[in-house]
Amino acid sequence: MILDDNPYRQVGTPRRGGLVCVADHASNFVPEDVPLGIAADLLDNHIAVDIGVNGVAERMARRHDIPAHLACVSRLVVDLHREEEHPNVVPTESDGHLIPGNIGANVEARLEKYYRPYHDALEKWIEGAEPKLIISLHSFTPKLQNGTDERPWEVALLYNEDDRAARHAIRLFGELGLNVGDNEPYSGKQLNATMNRHAEADGRYYCAIEVRQDLIATRAEQSRFAAMIADVCGRVALALD
Repeated sequence: MILDDNPYRQVGTPRRGGLVCVADHASNFVPEDVPLGIAADLLDNHIAVDIGVNGVAERMARRHDIPAHLACVSRLVVDLHREEEHPNVVPTESDGHLIPGNIGANVEARLEKYYRPYHDALEKWIEGAEPKLIISLHSFTPKLQNGTDERPWEVALLYNEDDRAARHAIRLFGELGLNVGDNEPYSGKQLNATMNRHAEADGRYYCAIEVRQDLIATRAEQSRFAAMIADVCGRVALALD
């Protein structure tokens, strides 16, 4: 749910030079005045929310001193991890599902009400914290409904031009025995909007992490990955000194 009319919430207090977490797809909340025209159960589907991410990010913030900036609105209302001009910033289709309420939607109104406040607040939060490392946290479905290929990676690192932190994280996750994707199952060359804007544009270190959703479905699994990500990214930050 949107708190105090904000499309975001922040958990924990950033520590200058520390680590912070950003989760653009942490919520499946759809405001009453946004009729998407889809079955209610689709709001628990990966097309509406990055399953497991909210729980992982909450635990990272509360147990591992990695404050989080979390979205409070579904990606089906407005995709906060796309550029404003991206054709799917208000998606009309996702993984084979039509989103009829978004056809002909007032995109500018959604950008003004949700997208811009989210990113303006994120920018101020990051500038105030001056973090050593930004963790952009997402999750991916083991298999797309309209695809045939299984996705074997357990965790993945995405990046566009700056792979300095990602290289360390790929190695460290691999040393833990995980199957690690390198710009898989998506490429940060195409999908890296939030980190392009808030990290690469200012030369800030970041790790854009994707976790497979079936591995973070329960509280215990979310706790495990929160601890693992906190440990790996803490060591990445030290390696970047």
